[in-house]
Amino acid sequence: MSAFGRKNGPAGMGSGARPQFGVARPMRGGAPAPSADDKIEGGDQFPPLPEDAPAPGAGGKGSNGDAMARLSERMNADHSGNSEVGGFEASVHKIKEQVLPRLLERVDPEAAATLSKDELSEEFRPIIMEVLAELKVTLNRREQFALEKVLVDELLGFGPLEELLNDPDVSDIMVNGPDQTYIEKKGKLVLAPIRFRDESHLFQIAQRIVNQVGRRVDQTTPLADARLKDGSRVNVIVPPLSLRGTAISIRKFSEKPITIDMLKDFGSMSEKMATALKIAGACRMNIVISGGTGSGKTTMLNALSKMIDPGERVLTIEDAAELRLQQPHWLPLETRPPNLEGQGAITIGDLVKNALRMRPDRIILGEIRGAECFDLLAAMNTGHDGSMCTLHANSPRECLGRMENMILMGDIKIPKEAISRQIAESVDLIVQVKRLRDGSRRTTNITEVIGMEGDVIVTQELFKFEYLDESEDGKILGEFRSSGLRPYTLEKARQFGFDQAYLEACL
Repeated sequence: MSAFGRKNGPAGMGSGARPQFGVARPMRGGAPAPSADDKIEGGDQFPPLPEDAPAPGAGGKGSNGDAMARLSERMNADHSGNSEVGGFEASVHKIKEQVLPRLLERVDPEAAATLSKDELSEEFRPIIMEVLAELKVTLNRREQFALEKVLVDELLGFGPLEELLNDPDVSDIMVNGPDQTYIEKKGKLVLAPIRFRDESHLFQIAQRIVNQVGRRVDQTTPLADARLKDGSRVNVIVPPLSLRGTAISIRKFSEKPITIDMLKDFGSMSEKMATALKIAGACRMNIVISGGTGSGKTTMLNALSKMIDPGERVLTIEDAAELRLQQPHWLPLETRPPNLEGQGAITIGDLVKNALRMRPDRIILGEIRGAECFDLLAAMNTGHDGSMCTLHANSPRECLGRMENMILMGDIKIPKEAISRQIAESVDLIVQVKRLRDGSRRTTNITEVIGMEGDVIVTQELFKFEYLDESEDGKILGEFRSSGLRPYTLEKARQFGFDQAYLEACL
């Protein structure tokens, strides 16, 4: 039976002037108090501020009056926060609401699901014209194509999200209920001009996303992690946990693989840092990538993976598979959540133990959050040099502390000193990435783990990003500085013939 053979059915955001600041005068006993007309001087030690000098702490961006004016403007601003769809898009969506019910009456959904988007568009075209004639609506060619696209996205895609998913400039999509969607463009959050019909429409889209990877989301399991076909990471949380309706968070991944040279060109690191990281990846150093949410940890891990020898067998283990390694011999593994009875869960720790029996050369963990950190350290110490992972921490020192705490979170009965010693013996480099307040992502530290001194893990900083100033347009200015120290990991580089290049990069 044809998918389109059914008969016709019933219709169904000011700045003020800078105030004059006086400078304190050194105390002198018995001196008369200066009059209002006297010029206040601070002697040679405290010269008076020039008229056009920026206020202290203003970062070179303006006066204290400017700062207070910005605070006042932010306090008085109206932040309604609802997506407004206007103009051409609004008219197309309005027509779609009229056409969609009549279109569904003429289509067999099961048969339509077997067609591709292009085939469905071809089949839809005459039926849409027929429905528009019934509704006595006349559209030009541009509006017809836009209506076809919206209807196909509604039936086979992710509805209003399709437009954002296809936009290469959008890196994050955050849906906060049917009426509000934010997107991230160039590191800044802006309100997106899309809306969902209602909560049931949004919930249906969320179910369609998670069902693609064999997950489910409903009131019994209101949380779900999933991924799209291109590797983009998705998190869904539904009522009753989300009070404003279904919430969908999508971290989009670039279709073009990111390399260390590309990160250098973006300004994320210097030439010497890029060289050092390339050598570290090629020389099978054990690397931990540390950073906050959205700082670029996974991007850095993907870039480092380009330096792995194509002849090595690499296993990746993640909660939701999002790594896209650039190697031929790569096997991704993914954890499994418990079923409705709470049984059958496969954790990262289970997969790490199993991976040791699969003859890997390197084991890469997408992110460690708990006791599986101990399993990774065991892998690093059992001949799987070059293993890597990411974790959340704000500095290299905090990264080491978090690794200790994560192991202690488990039921492993080991003294803290023994845990610290194993971390010091296993980890070679900590790469700290950070997202700055202007939206840029920088590699702020590359730190070596040297060993133990007493019960303290000793580290040595090879590179550091130092903040200098902020430009007029809000961009953070700084420079990447090398410590000029001889790296302790030079011996590993020598085994692969990179010792001279590594030494020159670090000095």
